[in-house]
Amino acid sequence: MFTEKIKSGESGLLLYGITPPKAETSAERLAEIAEKTIGRLSALDIDALVVYDVQDESARTKEERPFPFINAHDPFHFASRYLNALEVPKIIYRPAGKYTQEELVAWLEELEQHRFYPVFVGVPAPDYQVKTSLAQAYQLWSRHQENSVIGAVTIPERHEVLKDEDLRMLDKMSCGVSYFISQCIFNIDYAKQVIEDLKARCHRLDQKSPTVIFTLAACGSAKTLHFMEWLGIHVPEGLKEELKKSDRMLEKSVEICLNIASVLTDFCIERDIPFGFNIESVAIRKEEIEASVFMAREVSNMLSARGLRKRGQLAGAI
Repeated sequence: MFTEKIKSGESGLLLYGITPPKAETSAERLAEIAEKTIGRLSALDIDALVVYDVQDESARTKEERPFPFINAHDPFHFASRYLNALEVPKIIYRPAGKYTQEELVAWLEELEQHRFYPVFVGVPAPDYQVKTSLAQAYQLWSRHQENSVIGAVTIPERHEVLKDEDLRMLDKMSCGVSYFISQCIFNIDYAKQVIEDLKARCHRLDQKSPTVIFTLAACGSAKTLHFMEWLGIHVPEGLKEELKKSDRMLEKSVEICLNIASVLTDFCIERDIPFGFNIESVAIRKEEIEASVFMAREVSNMLSARGLRKRGQLAGAI
């Protein structure tokens, strides 16, 4: 069970992340997209499906957005209405600050009825008028903690600048958070530093380490690469040049991501940090989505080979 793996600090978790279709998508088309999604993912050995809440983050930077922002379908509605045939737990992102406490109470009750799990994220811009603080949202969730787990986001790039990501994580752990899903990883040194500092702080406080789930995404074009950087993902100059010069950028990025997964696996095992991976596709191009599915299979095989997953057994039981 997903909850048991998180609560017991088991390593080797594997998630897959998707964004819901555009908000104006018709019900008929939503059903078609869902059918294709289920077809792609039903054979994958994943512990849970992550469904993101898409926000317009243009206000946080002066740089022009590479792709125009388009409102997306509500992630809970899409998962509960159209993805029931995919029998794995669903993790639903929600920016708590956009909703009143009453709205969040009702939403959390619906999640529990569907046996879904929440991840609260921040608001899209620093000057956004917050209706419910993250601390308040975690308090509302605490009523469900006996039968649920709650996750949060961690950003290695933020730690490189502010040097306090480990403190942020411990603050959220004190509110009930037991696992963290990272922003997409291309700078492996940033990810390692978060783990080192988190492990050291937990050791000093004699506290159990949370599960850290590293997000990996393939990159199939210069435009996707630009978008990743616009999102705040740091791609080291050496890797960036490797990708740009490659005749097959998508295949090269998959190779890089799989290497990152292997290195971080060894790194976390050595430091006794429970960990896992979340595979996503930033772009909606068919080739990049198929590459992400391939990556999920390869990461599952790698974890199985190291004794962290059982081969041939779907791990998505609720």
